[in-house]
Amino acid sequence: MTIRHISSKANPWFRKIKELANDNKAYREHQQVWIEGEHLCRAAINRDWKFAELVLHESTTSEEIEFWTPYAKVITIISEPLMVSLSTLPSSTWIGGTIDLPKPINFNSNQSAVILDRLQDPGNVGSILRSAAAFGIKQVFTTPQTVALWSSKVVRAAMGAHFNIHLYESVSSDFLLALNLPVLATSSHHGQSLHNLLREHHLPSPCLWVFGHEGQGADAEWFDKAYINVKIDQPGGEESLNVAAAAAICLYASASQSINKSRA
Repeated sequence: MTIRHISSKANPWFRKIKELANDNKAYREHQQVWIEGEHLCRAAINRDWKFAELVLHESTTSEEIEFWTPYAKVITIISEPLMVSLSTLPSSTWIGGTIDLPKPINFNSNQSAVILDRLQDPGNVGSILRSAAAFGIKQVFTTPQTVALWSSKVVRAAMGAHFNIHLYESVSSDFLLALNLPVLATSSHHGQSLHNLLREHHLPSPCLWVFGHEGQGADAEWFDKAYINVKIDQPGGEESLNVAAAAAICLYASASQSINKSRA
């Protein structure tokens, strides 16, 4: 374990961390992700993740340093001005860190997965990752042009879900369709009623759930090739649901059917 102190913004180390914190795609170059705030850092260690480096405010107590020491290879103590400059939060925090970008693992065709097709809003994507983790989905794919999954805004919105699922970015639809799993493409305008599919126990498992672009929806090719086109009944008469809300409803339906089958 190494503990060091840095106080200059001109330090090359600081410039790298600043890039990781502010450039949404820098993690791909450096193969590391910056996270900040006690909640996210604790979420990581609770899932047995280790930090390549922890960054602590100079006011951090010796007891807190002792607690975090087993979870990092290096601890860097920085001054308040540096922490304020580094933070992307509304108010700076006392703890942050870098984690190594996880190595991709082979897709498990015996488990369901979520496909995010060209989604752009980090809040929506983070919320869907939270729902996926909550309802037992361990695999999430994105198609090209989807927001970067490890960008700081997505990581914050997901509230720790990143540490409990496997992520696969910029995967072609041809590859996903070649997995030969049933595809459920969601639409606000046409398809079979999710309510009816759930009531009749017709939701396939495992399967691929497709959630599309906030304005355009899922690409038309998914509806041409999908096993089931799914819509959510909206008796209130609104035009459509927010994609993150729709995803939560669909993934809950899948989880509910699986639970009912296991108890039957």
